[in-house]
Amino acid sequence: MNSKIKSVLELKQVYKHYYQGEQKLDVLQGVDLAIASHEVVALIGPSGAGKSTLLQITGLLDHPNKGKVILDGEDCSAANDGIRTALRRDYLGFVYQYHNLLSDFNALENVMLPQLIAGVKYTAAKEKAEWLLGRLGLKERIFHRPAELSGGEQQRVAIARSLANTPKLLLADEPTGNLDPHTSDNVFLALLDIVKETGLSALIATHNMELAGKMDRQLLLKDGKLIDLRPSKRIKESKNFY
Repeated sequence: MNSKIKSVLELKQVYKHYYQGEQKLDVLQGVDLAIASHEVVALIGPSGAGKSTLLQITGLLDHPNKGKVILDGEDCSAANDGIRTALRRDYLGFVYQYHNLLSDFNALENVMLPQLIAGVKYTAAKEKAEWLLGRLGLKERIFHRPAELSGGEQQRVAIARSLANTPKLLLADEPTGNLDPHTSDNVFLALLDIVKETGLSALIATHNMELAGKMDRQLLLKDGKLIDLRPSKRIKESKNFY
């Protein structure tokens, strides 16, 4: 990556371990990562490799045992809970396998709420939510509650919600993992389209090598280390990932 391009995210020598009884489990072992502005990066690797742990640390939801997490040039490693909460609200967007929508609110309201909490005026929040939902093919479904939407539609609402406050960095953890293959591909491609259209950066964990290949870069998390996959290695090595 060109050193002159500013990174929206940097991880420097990040270590993370857990204990199961007296047994120490080393999940991340000196992970280094830099994501540039407007770059969309795939995070791949076998189940249990630590992809979710890496995303949680990146999203300031967990602390590394050692190392630095730098967002937009600011070291957030020692930030207090108040600062971390504000950064998650203003700087980061999250998409998970399960949509976690609020069942008592319709699609439009689910996407408006994060904006209203952040202090955006009602009219502006509504316009932004309508644009995002329309861009994701839900123009005719904005007044439906989650229970009235299909799984793919619910996940599209979750994606719209994650983008509502115009984050600089989107973190997605297997965002289509609970969907059937056809719906998964459609939702994933819609996510990539809107991420690139809005110009934000993204780190997206996925098991789908074909979809991972559509991103700017592919990183393999294996044995606690990140490996930057070059095009010539993708097909050959992907057979041994899982």
